[in-house]
This record gives sequence, structure tokens and C-alpha cells, in this order.
Amino acid sequence: MQPTGSDASGSMIVLDRVRKQYADGTVAVNELSLDVAAGQIAVLVGPSGCGKTTTMRMINRLVEPSSGRIYLDGDDIGTVDRVQLRRRIGYVIQQVGLFPHQTVADNIATVPQLLGWDKKRTRSRVSELLDLVGLEADRHAKRYPHELSGGQRQRVGVARALAADPPVLLMDEPFGAVDPIARDRLQSEFLRLQQQVRKTIVFVTHDIDEAIRLGDRIAVMREGGHLEQYADPGTLLSEPATDFVADFVGSDRTLRRLSVLHVRPDGLTEWPRGSSAPGPTAGEAFDAADADWLLAGDGPWQWQRRGASDRVPAATVEIGTTLADALAAHLAHDGPGVVVVEDGVYRGVLTGPQLLSNARRT
Repeated sequence: MQPTGSDASGSMIVLDRVRKQYADGTVAVNELSLDVAAGQIAVLVGPSGCGKTTTMRMINRLVEPSSGRIYLDGDDIGTVDRVQLRRRIGYVIQQVGLFPHQTVADNIATVPQLLGWDKKRTRSRVSELLDLVGLEADRHAKRYPHELSGGQRQRVGVARALAADPPVLLMDEPFGAVDPIARDRLQSEFLRLQQQVRKTIVFVTHDIDEAIRLGDRIAVMREGGHLEQYADPGTLLSEPATDFVADFVGSDRTLRRLSVLHVRPDGLTEWPRGSSAPGPTAGEAFDAADADWLLAGDGPWQWQRRGASDRVPAATVEIGTTLADALAAHLAHDGPGVVVVEDGVYRGVLTGPQLLSNARRT
């Protein structure tokens, strides 16, 4: 097969029965076939020795496959000049690999300078990219790598990979060497960035939670480079294809599934409303509503319980919030559920039982 397809930012990648076997007989990747649509993030995940990094390195021909074909926008990369190929691909690794004796600006400008860009164009691109990755050019451009935090160095690494605007990014555990708080922030920043640049990204990690958070599709691999399942996060969590996948994603996959599902406008409960004015509980209102809780207020919302004279703040979430965040908000507040709004306008209530049942929906 020789598929084609691209968009304004990313390029389609197709691996067709790719195999990598070394001289000692070790098989690193075994008959791997998968495709990455233009502008999507494909995450390769699995235990050490499953061929994740080897697969990624074959895409930019740092490693040559023993057999099979890899296509980039329909071009068989085995027939493309390596230098020309790598100009179409940005590469980000865990240890970043910034040149220690060059400034941040000079590090980012590495590829544009190799391509012969003039100084004005290069400076403009460096400034643009620093802004894109959330670093102020005036503050950071003239600093050196040792003057930056681990998270800042990773941001510079991403900026450098994007410098010549390649359609494809390869990212090998780019956030693995930073602390958990910085990692969470980098993941959020990465998703924000992808919304703007829409590159085709192959992302390697050993962390299933990171894969679920970042990936449009996830390839679960096992030792010997075997592909066990390639699916979107929701399908992977609700319908693991093999026992290996089920064990890898964990017995708590139902809870993990909450992080890839979102509050929707359909299926909400129209909750009985009480008086917006504070005051003692009106038994008649509860009897008329046949409810133990009434919803009061008009933002901020409050719950009033039968038999109580005071009210408690209600958890409020927007349409599109993950069910994991909605459940966390519910558990942090009293009341029968979370109030759902859209642009601040009341849409209904998502109850605790609904939150749990939604984790199992297909």
C-alpha cells in the first residue's frame, strides 16, 4: 500500500509490516503496521524493550528497518534523502540535548541557520517560538541552558524542534526527567500548543496515564515489538483487546476512563429549584418537589437540604469538563451532584450516580 494524505500542518505516517531484527537475532520490532493521521498524536506505550524508541527512530531513519515500508505523506522514506527527510521531522528527547555553550536563542536557531535563513527571519522565528511555548523572549532568549529549570529546558527543546516548522514531531519520553508538578504543567502546555500547531506527533512513553492524557490514539506494545492494540483512549480503556492490554492499563481502568470522557449537554437532570432568597427551609417546597435537596441561587449556586436552615455551596462545572474533574468537584462539595453550566448559563445537574454510570458508557 502507498497511502497519501496531509493537512496544512501535519503529515500522515504509515508503517506497513515494519520489522527490525539485529545481527544477534534480537527482534526489536515485529511486523508492525499502524497509521498516524495528519495532525494527530499517536502515543507508543509499553514496558522497556518493547520497541517503542526503535519504532520512532525508524521514522527518521536513525535506524533502518530490516523489512517493511514507512510512508510519510505517501513517500516511501527509504527512497528519500536522509537530510531532506529530517528537515520534515522535529525530534525531542528526554534529556533535551541543548548545546550548553549556546544561548536559548542560538539553540532554537540551529536548524534555521543550517537552512540559510537570514538573521531577521531567524530572530523573528525564535521570538515567535518562545512565545508559543510560554517563555518570554526578552527574559529567556539570552540565557544559557544551565540557567533554566528542567521544565524550561524541555520547552526550549520543543521550540527548537519546531523551528523550521516541520509537519512531524518525534518525542521520546520528553517529560520523563522532570518532577511530577512540572510534568503536569508541561503536559498541559503541550496540549495547548498542539491545538495551535496541529503537528503529526509520535510520542513515546512508558506511563499509561500520560498516554491516555495526550494521545489521540495509543499503541500498546509488548516485548519483542509486538503490537497488542492500537486505539483511541476510550476504546483502549473500555475494550482492551488482550489480557496483556488489560493488565497494562490496570484494574482501575474504569476510573482512568473518567479522564477521557467529558460532561455533555445531554442526559443532565433538571433539578428542583428552591427560593433564591436565603431563609429557613420551606417544607412545602421539598414536599412539592419530592426531594431531599433543592437547588438555590443563580450563580453562585447553592444546595439546601431538607430540615436545614442554611445552604452550602454547590460544585459547578462547564460543559466539556472531564468526568474525572467533575467527580473530584462533586466529592469536594456537599450535595447530590454538580451543577453544569455552559458559558455560565445553567444547563442541569449531573448526579453522583450518573457520574459513576457514565464511566461505563460506550
